Amino acid sequence: MDRKTFEVPNIGCDNCVRTIKNELGSIAGVKQVEGVTATRMITVEWDDPANWQQIVAALKEIDYAPAEA
Repeated sequence: MDRKTFEVPNIGCDNCVRTIKNELGSIAGVKQVEGVTATRMITVEWDDPANWQQIVAALKEIDYAPAEA
């Protein structure tokens, strides 16, 4: 299982986190999505067939792209 914690600068409220959880939760292989509105941090756990590129693409599609490292 893969796990990644990252910042999403566009998070402004709890609804933003809920939207991200719903979107990523619909991807096959995503096991868990947690978010903290105050820190704008999201943690995602996934297995195959999901992958990081697919997760990033889904986030960009809903205008919640991860911060560039």
